[in-house]
Amino acid sequence: MSDTKAAWDRVTKEAARLTPVHLRDLFARAPDRFERLSFQDEGLLIDLSKEKLDQDALSTLLDLARAVGLEEQRDRMLRADRVNTTERRAALHVALRGDADPEMEIDGVPVTATAHEARDQMLRFADDVRTGRRTASDGAAFSDVVNIGIGGSDLGPAMATEALAPYADGPGVHYVSNADGAHFADLSLRLDPARTLVIVASKTFSTPETMENAAAARRWLQAALGKAADTHLAAVSRNLEATAAFGVTPAQVFPMWDWVGGRYSVWSSIGLPLAIAIGPGRFKAFLDGAAAMDRHFRTAPAERNLPILMALQTVWRRNGLGLHAAAVLPYDQRLSRFPAWLQQLDME
Repeated sequence: MSDTKAAWDRVTKEAARLTPVHLRDLFARAPDRFERLSFQDEGLLIDLSKEKLDQDALSTLLDLARAVGLEEQRDRMLRADRVNTTERRAALHVALRGDADPEMEIDGVPVTATAHEARDQMLRFADDVRTGRRTASDGAAFSDVVNIGIGGSDLGPAMATEALAPYADGPGVHYVSNADGAHFADLSLRLDPARTLVIVASKTFSTPETMENAAAARRWLQAALGKAADTHLAAVSRNLEATAAFGVTPAQVFPMWDWVGGRYSVWSSIGLPLAIAIGPGRFKAFLDGAAAMDRHFRTAPAERNLPILMALQTVWRRNGLGLHAAAVLPYDQRLSRFPAWLQQLDME
C-alpha cells in the first residue's frame, strides 16, 4: 500500500510541475517530442506529444501502473479470473475475438470453444440471410433487417455498421433503440414487413425499452403476415424461455453470456446485424483486427503498450491535472456513432 501511495504522490507532484507550463513551451524544450511520445502498433497511432506531459511524467505514470499491479490484473482477466468485482464475473470479450486460451474454462464450461461455436452458428445464419437461403415467409429474400436493442445491444453494432458502410453489400440494416414509439413507427413506414427480418437483442429478454419496441414490431409483422410473422423474428439472448414465449424459432436464437460486458458485446452474436450487412468474411476480419490488438495488449511491454498508455493518459488527465471531461472528435462522418459507444464502453 505504501508503494502505491508513494507512486500516486509522485504523479501528483509531476502534475503540479507541469500544470503551469504551456504546451508550446514543452515543444520548444524538446522539438523531438512527437518522436519520443508517439507510439504505433497494428496500424494504430497514439500521439501523447499533444498532452501536457513529458517523459519524466510518463515514467512516473508507468511506475504507478507497476505499483498497482496493472499488468498482473491484465493477466488475471486473460486467464478468466473474476475481475468484475461488483458482479463477481469474468470479463472475457477476448474469447469472442479469437485470441484466448483454447483450454480456458469458467465453471467447467469451455469458454473459447463455446464462443467459437456460437460465432459460427451466427455467421451461418447471416450468410443464409444474405444469400437468400434463409427466406421470408413467402420464399423471397429479405431486403431489410431491423435490430431492436438498447445500450450495448445497440450502440456497438450500430456504430460499426455505420463505420463499415462502404463494405455493406447485404440487406439494409436499421437500428431501433428509443422507447418513444415514433422511432419504430417512422422506420416501419419505409419498410415492407414481407421483406423484413426483426432481430430482438436483449440478454435477459426483459429490458423494458427493448420489449416495448419488440412488441410493436411483432404487431406490425402479424398485421401483414399473420402466423407467418414468427419466421421473420430472430433474437440474441440467454433467456430461451422468454424468446420461445415471444414466438422466436429456437434455430433463430443466438446466445449471450455473463462473461461479456454489454458494451464489449459487438464482437459476439450481438454483432449479427453487422455480419448480415458486411458478410461473414469481413466480420471475421473485424474480429481479427481486435484479436491483433489483444495480442499486443497481452505481450507488449507497458512502455509501448497502446491500451496501457491510453489508460495512463486518462489517469493523468483526470487524477493528475484534474480535468473533468474529454472530447472525442471523430475524423470521419462514418464514425459519428463512435463517441456514444465509447462513452458507455469507458464507463463500463
